Amino acid sequence: MLESTLFKLLVPVVFAIFVWWFSTGVVLLLNGMPRTTFRWSVLISSVLALTAMYGLSHTAATLSVVNAYCAFTCALLVWGWHELTFLTGWLTGPRRQACTAAGGWPRFNQAVAAILWHELAILASGVLIAVITFNAANKIGLWTFVVLWVMRTSAKLNLFFGVRNLSEEFLPAHLTYMGSYFKRRPMNVFLPFSIVLSTLALVYIARHAMNIDTPPAETVGLILVGSMLAMAILEHFLLVLPLPSTALWRWAMRNRTPLVTTRAADSMGH
Repeated sequence: MLESTLFKLLVPVVFAIFVWWFSTGVVLLLNGMPRTTFRWSVLISSVLALTAMYGLSHTAATLSVVNAYCAFTCALLVWGWHELTFLTGWLTGPRRQACTAAGGWPRFNQAVAAILWHELAILASGVLIAVITFNAANKIGLWTFVVLWVMRTSAKLNLFFGVRNLSEEFLPAHLTYMGSYFKRRPMNVFLPFSIVLSTLALVYIARHAMNIDTPPAETVGLILVGSMLAMAILEHFLLVLPLPSTALWRWAMRNRTPLVTTRAADSMGH
């Protein structure tokens, strides 16, 4: 009985980790292809994102185990559209050049301008998902999207404030100017707070998921969301640990040529 219960709890964890790893790799793989393929990648991703929005609407009324998996996957498909349109350069911001400000608010304003359209698009998607799932039983898709949104915003802020690993390898040639808004330093004061707060949220989700009064479908949904949050926390640790952050996706980046040298990366902070 115990083994059966543990297996049922492990399945959503493995599913969430695999989908997170594989979907990230697919986005990186598509982004590393010739730019002539971008229109097709964005078109296919757009169709999938629209289908995912329909899936969120279709599964919102009932929270079952199947619907929890479906809503979780749909939220990732929508998020994948945002990642792909950003990395292909199709939807970034009004500023498409390197940072010229020495620091302070001017540097922050330029950084925001570099990603403004991307952030507004995420906001629009988040609002739409919230409307779709308003007063609905199944909010797993909404919580998944919120976790991705909050943790990715946290990661962007940490890159702006300064971390050890900038992960410049993820930037394609047409977005190398984005690296000028990063800053290399051992640590920043915001990172510990972001890790602690997200860990407290993970503990809350885990406790609620493990509560014996929580319905099985809700437990599965919470584990899916919690697993995604745990992966995001791991990514935050990788910002400062002496480990190659791109090692998990070598298969998706094997054809890329390094475009940002260590010397250039070290000069990204002002």
